[in-house]
Amino acid sequence: MSTRAWWRFPALLTRTCTVPRGLGLWETLALLSPGVAPTAVQMAGKKGCPALCPLDENDLEEQFVKGHGPGGQATNKTSNCVVLKHMPSGIVVKCHQTRSVDQNRKLARKILQEKVDVFYNGEKSPVYKEKREAQKKKQERKKRTKETLEKKKLLKELRESSENVTEKRTADSD
Repeated sequence: MSTRAWWRFPALLTRTCTVPRGLGLWETLALLSPGVAPTAVQMAGKKGCPALCPLDENDLEEQFVKGHGPGGQATNKTSNCVVLKHMPSGIVVKCHQTRSVDQNRKLARKILQEKVDVFYNGEKSPVYKEKREAQKKKQERKKRTKETLEKKKLLKELRESSENVTEKRTADSD
């Protein structure tokens, strides 16, 4: 192969995979197979939270359907809405948040991964815990707001009653 041929096929197109030493042949193949290896979306997460269950691409059924909602012809005639179904659990996710099919695919996989994690892990799931904490914070904020409004109402009533008393005293003294 000439040097010119090397420039025709850049190194970015080649895929290099490193496998830890000491693994057997089947373990090596399992690590290198594209359906089993976790993708970047699956590995993304917050610091301190354990990674979510990886999704196997072989277990997913993906469809592209026509969009819906506001946006007119741009959304209603293009098939950029992604419907993703996890075959083992039967969970279906429909994502049409952007006009890009690629972004919708990534978002659908992320949403499906969270739902599958909650389905299998239940209350132990980090996603479930985060949602639960958010609900508790929201309830606390509502409670504080309600208490503040009650205090303001009480102050207003006290102010009005004190004004009424002072008006009666001034009327009686006349």
